[in-house]
Amino acid sequence: MEKTTRREFIKRSAQYGMSLWLVAHSWSPAYSQNEKLNIGIIACGGRGWGNIDGVSTENIVAICDVDENPLGEAAKRFPRAYRYVDFRQMLDERHREIDAVVISTPDHTHAVAAMAAMQLGKHVYCEKPLTHSVYEARKLAEAAKRYKVVTQMGNNGHASDGLRRSVEILRSGAIGAIREVHSSTDRPIWPQGIDRPADAPPVPRTLHWDLWLGPAPERPYHPAYHPFNWRGWWDFGTGALGDMGCHILDTAFWALELGAPVSVEAEGEPHHRETGPKWSIIRYEFPARKGMPPVTLYWYDGGKLPPKELAPEIDIQPNCTLFIGEKGRAWVPHGGEPLLLPRDKFADYRPPEPTIPRAPRGHHQEWIDACKGRGKAMSDFEYAAKLTEMVLLGNVAFRTGHKIYYDARRMKVTNCAEAEKYIRREYRKGWSL
Repeated sequence: MEKTTRREFIKRSAQYGMSLWLVAHSWSPAYSQNEKLNIGIIACGGRGWGNIDGVSTENIVAICDVDENPLGEAAKRFPRAYRYVDFRQMLDERHREIDAVVISTPDHTHAVAAMAAMQLGKHVYCEKPLTHSVYEARKLAEAAKRYKVVTQMGNNGHASDGLRRSVEILRSGAIGAIREVHSSTDRPIWPQGIDRPADAPPVPRTLHWDLWLGPAPERPYHPAYHPFNWRGWWDFGTGALGDMGCHILDTAFWALELGAPVSVEAEGEPHHRETGPKWSIIRYEFPARKGMPPVTLYWYDGGKLPPKELAPEIDIQPNCTLFIGEKGRAWVPHGGEPLLLPRDKFADYRPPEPTIPRAPRGHHQEWIDACKGRGKAMSDFEYAAKLTEMVLLGNVAFRTGHKIYYDARRMKVTNCAEAEKYIRREYRKGWSL
């Protein structure tokens, strides 16, 4: 692996300044039917393996991970790929060889990696939630538009036939106007509501801890964070809501064109400075939109579920959404098609003709095809940033301990000054968008 110091990286970036600007603003390659994308992988472990599988039809030309164990495993699979532990170095040295990047880092590094790639004119596939903060989501959406790159957030169910069919059925008016929605998840499946570890074991020799921290505040290494349980820590993850909200709330957000809420309130236990709660219930209020009435959306996690009386004829399970309409109800498992209730009323129901394009080869391939000028990535950053913003506002409300009122145009909570630090976080010195 070639090595570059941080000082050399900055110097080289300055030297490349004009050429990189030209690349980002004017490079628009055309691909033949069978031509493959050259892809750089940013993070190989965890979700990285699934994302690598999703794009393995293309050329994997560079791989990067701050942990040399998953990096080494990826190198066995792609022995000709360039190897890096710092994505900034990879983009600096290989920007002319890379068409697109796939980002599977922890949440806190999504935005800086995606922004760095887009500024070089690279197409980007980024895991969900799109970002760690509301401000980052706005900036990535702006950048994707500015640099004219193809983007996709990794909420894979967005490409499923079941979800797209659910959107069509709900939009058709089958259950009438919808004013209430209830969604739940079985997360967290990692520790939350806990204190920071008091001990400081040595950093594993294969882990580049400072790079893993990235823009997050400095703290000693501990296995409580890496490789999996970072999801529960506010400095790195976004809790159960951030982890699953962009999946499970996607159906409601898409079908009902929800946009930004006007208010959000949250309850949960415990209310902890370092980590998310063991359970929470979030209530979002949305205004009337495009002829549709106002909507109240409830989120449940940590073992909490919608009230049984809302659908007494079914066994309410997590990872599903219940839509309450004026003419009936729809019980929608994540990624599946809806069960319309009451059953006898909808026994002869026939769904509408499809209106949303299907993605028979899946979410990753939809993005790959869009990169090659064929079709559209349906969870691009324009859409994904708005979904992520909505989801993360639930965490803002929980962390402030207040019902918050939100002015989406100004990206500002109007009744709680404390919320600003959760809308837009501070980065560690040396890191920025």
